[in-house]
Amino acid sequence: MGSAISSCIQQLPPLDNLIHPTPETYVLLLNIFQYFPAISLIQWLTSFHPAGKTSLKSSLFNLPGRWAWFTMEIISPLNLIYLLYSLPRKYSLPPLPLANKLLAALFITHYINRAIISPFFAAPSMSPIHLGIVLSAAVFNWLNSGSLGGWLLGYRLTLVPDGNGPAIPTAGEVGYAIKTAIGILGLSLFILGMGCNIHSERTLFRLRREEALRRWEKKSYSTFLKDGGNMYSKVYTIPPPTGLFKTILYPHYVAEWVEWIGFAILGSIIITSTSPAPFTSSPNTAGTLISMSRPELHLAPWLIPVAKLADWAGVGFPVPAVVFVVNAVTNMLPHARWGRVWYVERFGEGRVAGRGAVVPFVSWL
Repeated sequence: MGSAISSCIQQLPPLDNLIHPTPETYVLLLNIFQYFPAISLIQWLTSFHPAGKTSLKSSLFNLPGRWAWFTMEIISPLNLIYLLYSLPRKYSLPPLPLANKLLAALFITHYINRAIISPFFAAPSMSPIHLGIVLSAAVFNWLNSGSLGGWLLGYRLTLVPDGNGPAIPTAGEVGYAIKTAIGILGLSLFILGMGCNIHSERTLFRLRREEALRRWEKKSYSTFLKDGGNMYSKVYTIPPPTGLFKTILYPHYVAEWVEWIGFAILGSIIITSTSPAPFTSSPNTAGTLISMSRPELHLAPWLIPVAKLADWAGVGFPVPAVVFVVNAVTNMLPHARWGRVWYVERFGEGRVAGRGAVVPFVSWL
């Protein structure tokens, strides 16, 4: 695995190909991004995460919370929009199908809420975010949006297990009725997940506002003049065990996972990264040819079972969307685990009420 990552880094393409990925660059980005779960293992070993509740009180590398969050999250929708607009013109690609535009619109809608509405209009305050967090999140979002952009544009690839095994066969077409059912399931899960994610976050924001007002009324609030006079700064409370918070402390995390699982399911019937390209080569704006050959993606071991399952079911394997789901879960899961530890230390096990972080009533998760 380490040699695979090292080899990818050594073969980084020219800057223009990183900004305007060719099919080969697209596969290279995927080859790197799919191994994020291995890097995220570090997050299980330390609770150090200088952002949000656990942000550092003072650091030369602290950035204003709202603008730092906006900067690192807005990369996802802006880069995707740019790629979907610029690559067809640069490489003379065919028009984007309507269904692919729907997937892009769902992705962008999520990030409009995440990057703009949530920090600037919903959150009562946001703690400073360390520069290191901003940079790492920016790279994550750039890799993710770049991978999704190539996939939505129809770049094709060959799925090769991480070893000497044969390539995984391309999934076949499914019937109209099954395709419709899968599409309804995927879209429903996306809408349900996004709705529950927003509702959970807004509940936390409301509880923070109410707690700040209670402190103010009791004249026990002593930090009003800090953080530019924001009375909600560093005011946190534990949600009561009701509604979506009845059995877990981070339903907004689980809801986001459901959202992206729905996105991947929807993508499995709309377009596949292993589907034949409509042409072999095409002149770009400079008059040269861009190869639409089928570069090889050496699948990470944890993706192989999903690829084989998709092939057995006769649906497409939306590689970037599945990679995003896996990476989102492996990134957020240790944060939720350490977040539960923080709740116990701050409010006590009694108020945690036996709830798990993301698994009902599992104290370690």
